[in-house]
Amino acid sequence: MAVQNVIGDSFRGATWVSLHNGGGVGWGEVVNGGFGLVLDGSQDAEERAKSMLGWDVSNGVARRCWSGNEHARETIVRTMQSDPRLKVTLPHKVSDGDMLAAAFIV
Repeated sequence: MAVQNVIGDSFRGATWVSLHNGGGVGWGEVVNGGFGLVLDGSQDAEERAKSMLGWDVSNGVARRCWSGNEHARETIVRTMQSDPRLKVTLPHKVSDGDMLAAAFIV
């Protein structure tokens, strides 16, 4: 997700982007992405900020939705309703606990 996020931020107008070590979870175990955005008061900077920040935040909410966070799911559904350009694949809940348990048996 970090690479996808950084690429999306760069195409939407971030001033700079970076891929870097995840930090607090152990050296070399996680890749994080970051961005910088110069806000100089221009109309161009405002448009880039709207585009890039919408992408960046929606990516984070979608990731949390996929991990099972119900509030994130509600948020991303509302966001897709208000912005028809946004398309996020929603996870399907497994209601059969036995089937879910069987999927993880080695």
